[in-house]
Amino acid sequence: MAKYRKLGRTSDQRKALLRSQVTALILHGKIVTTEAKAKEVRKIAEGLIAMAVKEKDNFETVTVKAKVARKDKDGKRVKEVVDGKKVTVYDEVEKEIKKDLPSRLHVRRKMLSVLYPVKEVPAEAAGRKRNTKQVDLAAKLFDEIAPKYAERHGGYTRIVKIGPRKGDAAMEVLLELV
Repeated sequence: MAKYRKLGRTSDQRKALLRSQVTALILHGKIVTTEAKAKEVRKIAEGLIAMAVKEKDNFETVTVKAKVARKDKDGKRVKEVVDGKKVTVYDEVEKEIKKDLPSRLHVRRKMLSVLYPVKEVPAEAAGRKRNTKQVDLAAKLFDEIAPKYAERHGGYTRIVKIGPRKGDAAMEVLLELV
């Protein structure tokens, strides 16, 4: 008995396909794919969610002092002239940050080895490149998804059969987070 499905692809293509589908599942909450792919994606996604549930509260809150550039009403940095040069003015601010403990940091790095980096593009056409933001999927797993499944022991995803695909009659399914 094989441990995984080959999906008619070489190993690097298969790994890339599964990584992209797991990333899409975590980002959007559901994907439509074939039954065989969904069963493989489910294994990986459930493992990531289980790790996130186990380590969701494993951090300490630390207060740090940070220099932040002072900004005017338009959101631009305030500059002063010092010795004939324009210099940005900074204010010192105290911030509270979450500091991962070693086991949570290890889990975060394992997640990031599976998940692809994702950029969120705004819907407006103006300034598409300038307004893009990096989405932290590991933080989404820890902060949004893990608390939802804290009382649940496995079974974080659901596969719903949609029907055969028109082109090749492959069984299509909806893979979604429960």
